[in-house]
Amino acid sequence: MNKEVKENVENQQETVELSFWDHLEVLRWGLVRIVGVLFVCMIIAFAAMPYIFNQYILAPTTSDFFVYQWLEKVSRGLLNFSDDFFVQIININVASQFFTHISTALSLALVMAVPYIIYELWKFIRPALFDHEVKHVRLAFLGSTVMFYLGCLISYLLVFPFTFRFLTEYELSASIMNQIDLSSYIGHFIMLILVMGLVFEMPLLAWILSLMGLINKSFLRQYKSYAVVGLLVLSAVITPSGDPLSMGLVAIPLYLLYELSILIVKE
Repeated sequence: MNKEVKENVENQQETVELSFWDHLEVLRWGLVRIVGVLFVCMIIAFAAMPYIFNQYILAPTTSDFFVYQWLEKVSRGLLNFSDDFFVQIININVASQFFTHISTALSLALVMAVPYIIYELWKFIRPALFDHEVKHVRLAFLGSTVMFYLGCLISYLLVFPFTFRFLTEYELSASIMNQIDLSSYIGHFIMLILVMGLVFEMPLLAWILSLMGLINKSFLRQYKSYAVVGLLVLSAVITPSGDPLSMGLVAIPLYLLYELSILIVKE
């Protein structure tokens, strides 16, 4: 009896088809809710920004940064991160600190709202899925959220600190003194965090392309050598410092993501 009721409900749902304008209306209200959540997250981020800026965003500018201290202990002194490393961030524009406060709060709000954005996207495409697809797509969206935050975390803990230290300690001439502008610092910081978060969505993109029939396991394995070259180029773009250590910190996770993509795509 339960099976018959379920089939009747499914048949009724199939007969109720939304028009093109109905879909646009659903999408519009979804975007409105996303903007509302972003606005709330931005207010929270704006209020907490002075603390976040001092404790986390500016942390890699001194040798007290816990990652530097940890690497010093793990490497048993081979990596000299315990010296008096200190970079003073300066401001040369009158309104720069105010606009940096706003732009950084907006970027943080975007990072905070990622789970809700993905949830709204899930709600929008859910009616178009068959029952056997729901579970896989739900797991994919959940995985994409985890991978985004993992990419942001790796960038904050490894990619950005190493890149920043290399660039600030690089010396073309002893007579040149580095003075890092606030806009330059925060722009580099946000760019690396968000780009690494997006790059870690590679497995989800590969899975979607495989569902569309555009790629498969054989394709990814056949062109792996070309992909490695492309990933190295991408690593060089993400880490403009160009030093092998920073590139390796980006290239290795990207290669592992490519291997993960091979595992999850269809045959």
